[in-house]
Amino acid sequence: MARNATPPPKMAAPSKVIDTKQPHVMYVERSAVRVVAFNSAGEVAVVYAARDNYYKLPGGGTDPDEEHETAVHREMKEEMGGLIKLREAGCIAITEEYRNDLRQMSYCYCADLVDDSGAPALTKDEVQDELAHSWMAVDEAKRAMAAAEPTTELGRFIKERDLFLLDAATKDVGKWWSIINWVLGCGLEPETLSRHHNNRFSYWNPF
Repeated sequence: MARNATPPPKMAAPSKVIDTKQPHVMYVERSAVRVVAFNSAGEVAVVYAARDNYYKLPGGGTDPDEEHETAVHREMKEEMGGLIKLREAGCIAITEEYRNDLRQMSYCYCADLVDDSGAPALTKDEVQDELAHSWMAVDEAKRAMAAAEPTTELGRFIKERDLFLLDAATKDVGKWWSIINWVLGCGLEPETLSRHHNNRFSYWNPF
């Protein structure tokens, strides 16, 4: 993927810095997007890299002058074969990574699955990485990411990064499922809750 892209406007400071910036290194800049995508069951999309034994979120580098929204849709289609709708909350978390001579900014977005009937279109490198996608419950995805022991430095970076991003995207999941269960337990209609949702939360995917 390309290393330069149009940055999103009014973006906050990085939420997490991974590794340390070295003062005398001339870093190559790379911009990337990640997506926490939910299906109708509240499961999240994850990608497993069998060769290096790690789990990741769908996403990758942005092309030159490519808008983040376009990049997120493209990456989700390439890695999962899925069509998604981005949530209106915008970028929910950022990481800044320093790996050798690379400085990578990753911008994370939340989305809802629209159609998963398509097939992935993996690159040659992704095929060699033995990527395979699946849908997991949020807690299951976190456990799988945390338990995996990557065999490469890159895999260890990805593990730390994507665990942070997934946590940031789902930090309110327990609270909102409790509200949903209360609403259902009271015999109320789903619309009772959906009328009060904001741009970040919806009835079936309250994350």
